[in-house]
Amino acid sequence: MPNFARLQIAFKNVYVRILTAVLLGILTGWAIYKADIPQDPSPVVYSQNISEITQLAAQKDRLDYLLVAKPLSDSPRYIYKYKNAPQLHVVKVPSTSHLSLEREVLLKNAIPYSIAKDEYLASHKAVLQDEGEGVGADIVDFLKRHALDLTVLLVILYAMKFGIPGMGMSSQMITPDKLKGSMDDLIGMEDIKQEVLHLEDMIRNRELYKEHNIDKPFNVMLTGPAGTGKTKLVGYLAKRLDIPLIQASGSALESGYVGGGSKALNALYRKASGKGRCIIFLDEAQSLFMPRGRSEKKWEDDTANTLLGLLDGVKSDKGQGVIWVVASNFDDASTEMDEAMLRRFSVKINFRLPNKGERKELLRSFLSRKKEGLVDWNDLDLDQVAEITQNLSPALLETVVERASMISIQEKTIINTDLLFRAYERATIGLTDRATTAEKLKQRERIAVHELGHFFMQIDPFLRAGMSLSEVKEKSHLLKISTEAVSKIGALGYVLQSGEDMSLRTLEELERDVIGLYGGVAAEELFYGARGISVGSQNDIEKITKMLNLMVGRLSMYSRAKIDYSQLQNDASGEHTLRQVEEKSDELYNYTLNSIRDYKDVIVSIKDTLLDQYVLSKDAVFNLLEEHQEALMAGLNAPRHASLKLCAEEAAVA
Repeated sequence: MPNFARLQIAFKNVYVRILTAVLLGILTGWAIYKADIPQDPSPVVYSQNISEITQLAAQKDRLDYLLVAKPLSDSPRYIYKYKNAPQLHVVKVPSTSHLSLEREVLLKNAIPYSIAKDEYLASHKAVLQDEGEGVGADIVDFLKRHALDLTVLLVILYAMKFGIPGMGMSSQMITPDKLKGSMDDLIGMEDIKQEVLHLEDMIRNRELYKEHNIDKPFNVMLTGPAGTGKTKLVGYLAKRLDIPLIQASGSALESGYVGGGSKALNALYRKASGKGRCIIFLDEAQSLFMPRGRSEKKWEDDTANTLLGLLDGVKSDKGQGVIWVVASNFDDASTEMDEAMLRRFSVKINFRLPNKGERKELLRSFLSRKKEGLVDWNDLDLDQVAEITQNLSPALLETVVERASMISIQEKTIINTDLLFRAYERATIGLTDRATTAEKLKQRERIAVHELGHFFMQIDPFLRAGMSLSEVKEKSHLLKISTEAVSKIGALGYVLQSGEDMSLRTLEELERDVIGLYGGVAAEELFYGARGISVGSQNDIEKITKMLNLMVGRLSMYSRAKIDYSQLQNDASGEHTLRQVEEKSDELYNYTLNSIRDYKDVIVSIKDTLLDQYVLSKDAVFNLLEEHQEALMAGLNAPRHASLKLCAEEAAVA
């Protein structure tokens, strides 16, 4: 079987292409030469006069030969030639007249004739043509006979010149006057904007940097989460420098053809070089940064090798003004990347998610673009909205505002804090549905117990510390408790809460997170027994397993030897990690189960309200706790509660 990959690599050589084109030309010429039979040069006299055939009876002695061509066609032709005469006579007659002529003239007068053979017609093509067709008819006839050959030849020539469709890269050139926005539109991100301004200074004052022997092109690498403004920032930079921007997708280089990515990159570079000063922006280019040489198929690294060469720049004036900017959602800290590729980028800018203050300003900016009267600024707490939207990118924040606008249009109301909360819930969690569990009272009761178990174990540390309910409310990240089904996450209920920006979790905080997750399954065991635990805790247990594996196996939080057991590829380390994970899981679950007993009476009291209203907000939950504060305090002061340390000792004894 032929190796098409090697053939494609060979065709990248220009001399191979030229030689192939010459050979194809020779073969085509030879085929044309062999296909065309030499023609009789005798002149042809055309006629449709039937009387010429009847007159042959009196001149049959002068007749050299008489042939009938295509006798069964609609228009048979009589071909005759006189002795010592240079011309051929062709008389075209209708098929109905041919039968009469043959019977009444040729046979009756014994005029010798025969049917024209294919060999004769092949060397006398003119006799089958009408008067005036001539060379044009020959050309048409040739094209008809060699249509397939010519089509194949044209496809090969096109592929050699322009490449096979799909091998190229679709790119868009944007001139500075068509670039919208400015650097001021990027709210917050002052550290990132400052880096871009430094880059602008490098490009504008290149001669100054040459004095410091910095003569390489300023290749720029942008990394960070999706939706943080990488693409916009490149457009702002091109506009400030007043140079065109060529935008293309790095994923388009994966054409599936050997050499396709290299060809596309070179074409992109030639296009940019023709503009003098220009920015080439490759978006979603993470695949180009993967380490090379890992595959036996060496041509898979061709695209990356070509980019490496182009990033080095050309030691001539032609490519001096080309600036490469690539964007990726991954960086070298989270993903293994090719060292040679990383060294080509003298400037690396890492984008981050906005902090709380920046989220507040972003929300204010998005809302201020709406017409007056559509936003209730007096009933809008942007600090609260910014707090619940932690870890959202600017693009997702804009989606939340757009979703709020959709809800306001549909419900004919104006945007306020509550509407933004609902929009955030819709954008992040998805659609909620009461009908799924409306008629399943027992399941809804179990869901209510499960979700309340989560809530109480999340506020348990604050209550144990003796804080008042108002202080606990301020500390709590709770937004709402719901017994509505969510198809997106496959849950029949949920506890929605805000988080913290870039928090460095300690061992104590991680244990609290595990206990909070265990709260649901512990509440089910408390109310329904050990054999009454449902599969609704699957997602919680998966999260707990990952957290305990991190705490025990990778961070060694419970050991004096601070090593990452996951890197030790042996059975002993695996058994050690598994044993410690099981011990810590048992300890933390026992503590959760003992603690949740102190809240049983309060859960029973609140559960009916939650079942009746389906959803309880943070204010509603703490108002109910105020009403049942006596039962809450009685449960906390009960002697049956065991501390986390005591639970650990009991687990060790067991």
